[in-house]
Amino acid sequence: MKYALFTGASGGLGGAGAKALASAGWTVFAADINEATLEEIGTTPRIIPLLLDVTSQKSIDIAVETVKRTIDKLDAVINFAGIHTMGSMVEGDIAATMAKMLDINVMGMIRVNRAFFEMVKAGGGRIINCSSECGYMKAQPFNGPYTVTKYAVEVYNDSLRRELLCQGIKVIKIQPGSFKTNLHNAAQAGFDKLYDSTRYYKNALKKMQPLMTRELKKANDPVHLVRVLLKAAERKNPKINYRVKNSRLMGMIEFIPDILLDSIYKVLLRNIII
Repeated sequence: MKYALFTGASGGLGGAGAKALASAGWTVFAADINEATLEEIGTTPRIIPLLLDVTSQKSIDIAVETVKRTIDKLDAVINFAGIHTMGSMVEGDIAATMAKMLDINVMGMIRVNRAFFEMVKAGGGRIINCSSECGYMKAQPFNGPYTVTKYAVEVYNDSLRRELLCQGIKVIKIQPGSFKTNLHNAAQAGFDKLYDSTRYYKNALKKMQPLMTRELKKANDPVHLVRVLLKAAERKNPKINYRVKNSRLMGMIEFIPDILLDSIYKVLLRNIII
């Protein structure tokens, strides 16, 4: 029997992943802050719901003790807890927005991995961290808050992987593109909120909205991510990095030199900035 601690496990991608692992014979401690969705996913065989707030060390410590009452080692810690919002880097309470997103998307991951490390080591297990295509692709306007957190996840993951080489613990990174989940809905909600509140960019956002809508409509079925997650969790020699259904358009932008890309944005937005 294999055991996994899975954060963000009652969300869209996390829920699909946790259920897939359970179907593959794993026992999954499905950790999340949402009690209602935890109760629902807890009806799935081999899934044990675990109330966990990744921003609270006390909550994490309680979760560790709860898991230890059942087992003394883990085969995997899988981090899918995260939030998304769009926003301007110069409007609103951007400092508070960034602090909240960093606390959940980055510090939450760090806290969980640190707290459960001894159990992973005891089990000869592995750590799987969910990043994003935004974590390595060129930063785009108005997606800055989320991109900053995922860039940080990338660096944290790679540093952790190299540190744990001598411990024999595999650290694996997954970089999903757009999927049909609540995070996908949050992107649209964040855009709408920014559009309603902005003083400087209403016309620019109106111009960019069709492009964002086009990308969101291409959101993929979570089944693709589930397949990759199972490979990351179960293969004896997994890849260190899995990219799953990343945007072709954003991939093409990667080949444009920054100075040229800035010029393109300047031309596109020149006559609509107010």
